[in-house]
Amino acid sequence: MFRETESLIGSDSDRLDKIYIEPTNRCNLDCRTCMRHGWEEELGFMEFGLFEKIVSDLKAFPGTPGILFAGFGEPLGHPRIVDMVALAKSIGSETELISNGVLLDDGMAERLVAAGLDRLWVSIDGASPASYADVRLGDHLPQIIANLERLNARSAKPELGISFVAMKRNIADLPAILELAQRLGAVRFSLSNVEPYTGDMEKEILYARSVFEPIPAAGAMSPRMDANLPVADAMAQIARSFPEAISAFSPEAGRSGRCPFLHRRSVSVRWDGRVAPCLPLLHAHALCINGHTRTWPDFTLGSLVENNLSDIWNDPVYCAFRRKLDEFSFSPCTTCNSCDLPDENGEDCFGNIHPACGGCLWSQGFVQCP
Repeated sequence: MFRETESLIGSDSDRLDKIYIEPTNRCNLDCRTCMRHGWEEELGFMEFGLFEKIVSDLKAFPGTPGILFAGFGEPLGHPRIVDMVALAKSIGSETELISNGVLLDDGMAERLVAAGLDRLWVSIDGASPASYADVRLGDHLPQIIANLERLNARSAKPELGISFVAMKRNIADLPAILELAQRLGAVRFSLSNVEPYTGDMEKEILYARSVFEPIPAAGAMSPRMDANLPVADAMAQIARSFPEAISAFSPEAGRSGRCPFLHRRSVSVRWDGRVAPCLPLLHAHALCINGHTRTWPDFTLGSLVENNLSDIWNDPVYCAFRRKLDEFSFSPCTTCNSCDLPDENGEDCFGNIHPACGGCLWSQGFVQCP
């Protein structure tokens, strides 16, 4: 099983390899697990002219960074998503897209194949129509399976990946999800814990004890879950069925965390052009952990409407923040409830100012993304 563990900061510490693009923060579903619950944000679509500018900006970077269309909306809901993929491919970017699969009808599949999409990730959080609907709040699983079967019959590209967000209510489905992924011809699999944006989701987490435990000396198999869970066989099946093809970030022993987005040398862009160092900081949201509700404001470093990506990426403030992330000398705010500083993710007790990333579940190997 592939683990992302190699050293980061060095002579190429400022290299950009990947850009997460949020085409829209609108979605056709209302999943109980989503950050969008509790939002009071404007909803919108990225202007195609802005995306053209972003693609042009990427030409200033060596190696042509890859593009993953993701964020906190449904990318296939953007009216020009296929044009976006085609434009990205025209400059040689590897292109990925993560979707709930509902809008992947035959016409959309044909157009994505023609545009040259390299990899399609589809989120499936239940192996039966009932368990899927329990999470996604809609009986779409048969439609999604039919969509993927047609896509698989049409072309070997895009390569298919399946992502699964595990929680108490669906963890028993994991073996069946793995079988479904293989039947659909998936070659990649991403397993994550749920991030508890609401009190109800906090009751569903599978890491209530391990969040207080240090990272094992041998490193942590991701995602980290409580040791008493019967998932060993499923994890072994993942390793057998998807060798070196799982997106799994593993923090190191002796560290309080490592930023997976820094590790991937990535940057994230919101639908309105605001630039953030990671997906979780694109939008303000609540995090419910250890009986506390904490508010995480968004954190952006500039706007691509007004500036070039290279100027934002190479700004001394952003460069300094990347080095701070690499050191990861933040307070252990996930497990410490001794003060109210983490409640707004402002200054922590080590003197770090917003964002103080010590309470980030992504950096501790609990929450994953492709």
